[in-house]
Amino acid sequence: MKAPKRSDAASATTAGAGKARARPRGRPRSFDRETALEKALLAFWEHGYEATSVSDLTRVMDIGAPSLYSAFGDKRSLFEEVVRVYGTRYGSFAERALAEEPTARAAVERTLREAATAYTEPGHPHGCLVVHAAANCSNPEVEQSLRDRRNANIAAFESRIRADVAAGVLPPATDAAALARHAGAMIQGMSQQARDGASREELEAVAEIALSIWPRTGTHTG
Repeated sequence: MKAPKRSDAASATTAGAGKARARPRGRPRSFDRETALEKALLAFWEHGYEATSVSDLTRVMDIGAPSLYSAFGDKRSLFEEVVRVYGTRYGSFAERALAEEPTARAAVERTLREAATAYTEPGHPHGCLVVHAAANCSNPEVEQSLRDRRNANIAAFESRIRADVAAGVLPPATDAAALARHAGAMIQGMSQQARDGASREELEAVAEIALSIWPRTGTHTG
C-alpha cells in the first residue's frame, strides 16, 4: 500500500524550512573606518563634544552603536582619536610655522595668516575644533585635555619668544609670557570670529593689527 501523499501546503512548508536552514547567517555590516572617523570629526567640529550624542554619531557615521563601540570604544575614546586626526590633518599649521620660520614673530605671523585661511575654508565647519569643542563641556577630562592642547601651543610660542630674546632678536625687556598669550588669544578669538561669519580677509586684517604690537630690535624684522 502506498503512503499517503503530503499536501501541497505541507510540502511547501517543509521546503521553506529547508531553505531557511541552508541560508547563510547574516554577517555584521562592514564599513570604512577612516570614512566613518572623518564623519565623526566633522560632527564634533560642528557641534562640539557635549552636544554631539552617540545617536548623532551613529547617524552621521552610518553605523550601528555596536559597531561604533567595537571600532572606536566609547564616545570619549572616539573624540580623543578625532582630536588627534584633526591635529594632523587640519590643525598643524602652528607647529609647522614654529619649526620652519626663522623667528618667533615670523612663526606667529604665518600662524595667524594660515589660521585666517584654515578657519574660513569651505568644505568643513569654520573655526578650530580644539577651541569650539570645549564649549559647554561637562566632561572634566575632555575639557582638561582640550585646555592642555591650547596651553601647549601658547607654551611653544613662549619658548620660541624667549629664545629670540636670548639671541637678541627681541628686546631684553620683552614679556615673553604675555606676548605668547596674546598670540594664543588672537588665534582663539579668530576661531570664534570665523564661526560668527568673519571672512578670511577680515581675519587677515585682524592678524595684521595683532602683529603691529610686536617689539623689534636692531635690523631683525622677523
